[in-house]
Amino acid sequence: MSIALQSWGPVEPLEPALSVRQVLSLERVLAGEPEVVAGASQLDRPVRWVHVAEAADVGVMLSGGEMVLTTGVLLAGDENAQTEYIRSLHRAEAAAVVLGLGRAFPTPPDVMRRAAERCALPMVVLHRPFPFAELTEEVQSRLVRRKFAAVSLSEAVRTALTTLITAGAPLQLLLDEIAQHAACPVVVTNLAHRVLATAGERSAVDDVLRDWERIARQAGGSEGDGWIRAELGGRGERWGQIMLCGHRGDTAGGRLLADRAAEALVLHRMLGGASAHTWEEQSAQSLLTDLVSGVVPARQLLPRARAAGLPVNRRTFVPLVVRDGDPVRLERVLRLLGMPGLVAELADGATAVLLSLARDQDAEALAAHFAARLRTEPGEPRTVVAAAAPRTVWDEVPSGLREAQHVADAVADSSAALGLPAVVRLKDVHLRGLVRLLRDDPHVQSFAERELDGLLCAAGDDLLAVLRTYLATGRNKSRTAQLHHVSRPALYRRLEAIEGRLGVDLDDFEQAASVHIALLAHDAQRS
Repeated sequence: MSIALQSWGPVEPLEPALSVRQVLSLERVLAGEPEVVAGASQLDRPVRWVHVAEAADVGVMLSGGEMVLTTGVLLAGDENAQTEYIRSLHRAEAAAVVLGLGRAFPTPPDVMRRAAERCALPMVVLHRPFPFAELTEEVQSRLVRRKFAAVSLSEAVRTALTTLITAGAPLQLLLDEIAQHAACPVVVTNLAHRVLATAGERSAVDDVLRDWERIARQAGGSEGDGWIRAELGGRGERWGQIMLCGHRGDTAGGRLLADRAAEALVLHRMLGGASAHTWEEQSAQSLLTDLVSGVVPARQLLPRARAAGLPVNRRTFVPLVVRDGDPVRLERVLRLLGMPGLVAELADGATAVLLSLARDQDAEALAAHFAARLRTEPGEPRTVVAAAAPRTVWDEVPSGLREAQHVADAVADSSAALGLPAVVRLKDVHLRGLVRLLRDDPHVQSFAERELDGLLCAAGDDLLAVLRTYLATGRNKSRTAQLHHVSRPALYRRLEAIEGRLGVDLDDFEQAASVHIALLAHDAQRS
């Protein structure tokens, strides 16, 4: 289903929370000639609010994060009160104290400065008279604007994601939207920290995945340097997490984005229903589809494979394509046999399987063991497993998957007639494989139509089926009559009709071979 949606565009990111350092750099504050006399190492503390207070027990009026402004008129001449004032601010976790020099304190008071240094509390003095009301107005207006920006961002993200979910958008579109708002790579993982999906600028995502093993080990640690997580789950069950990787904006804004994203992903998964592919399946499908197509170089896909949990260092890769196999059963068989691998459903009833084996394991024997075990599964007795030659170099995996797909296509709907082994390889498809490769060549198409012209009509369908069986059985008349439930004389009459329409003698080996090749090409083109 194609989805045509409004392009929302990025929301203006939240301004970072004002720090003490940023407040001191404001033009109105610079006019007061500020000087940091204590706690210079703590100037990056966030300022939640600005408060004017003179009382010695000011701490009882604070809730943390305030920048306190004072002239010290109630503290002058009382060193104990000055010390207690600083301690009270420290206990209340104030961001900083700003003292306006004047009649109370013409110079920075040493007692307050030493107490502030011991408490690691930034203490700033203003050497020129400064109206506190101007600083309060400036900072408060910035903080209020930021709060409104947070609400606006939250609603914009929620609206955009809800619209996508309502329209039935796939997971990737939601993640792309989240990454656009976050302006950083976004990664979704399961509880084992295996990557299920990513979004963001490709090169930045690749950088994250390249170092994913280290990142995954630290995933349970505290947030920092813009790495922000939100849990995914519902109804008391946790099943994954979403990570903003290297978010450059305000941490609070990043958490808001992550929380909104988590809400949307949980809703998306709930609305997906039991028939929807799991995210694990979608992740494997995206990776294997990219490998088969060759659009993305294999080396660029290596970090994705590693992050998805596929062992890639010093391994032997066995590319398989299974015809008419249930992906769920294939994954179950892999787990039962303890074989690391990825499973992904491709088009036309084919499923790709990429095994990752240790170098000292017998790749061909294990592939045969997998195929044999698969055929014991309910509903899988006629499954055809096509395999390419094992690859020990990751860059050769795409060609191996395409080889396996070609073999699977070549034996489509013909396994019973050809008596194929449990694991079919390129050497087993012979002429049929060559014709399959050349099926789209205009010369081959013209040849097939020319050779079969007398039967390529509605009236010739039954005769075409007889011809197909006759040639597939090695021109065995008894077997052909048996398979079509007709008598030998009736079959002879049909073969005569076929020879008459085509103008050939099917007893002549060269003419029969020419018709057989044309029929193989015709069937390959139709499929």
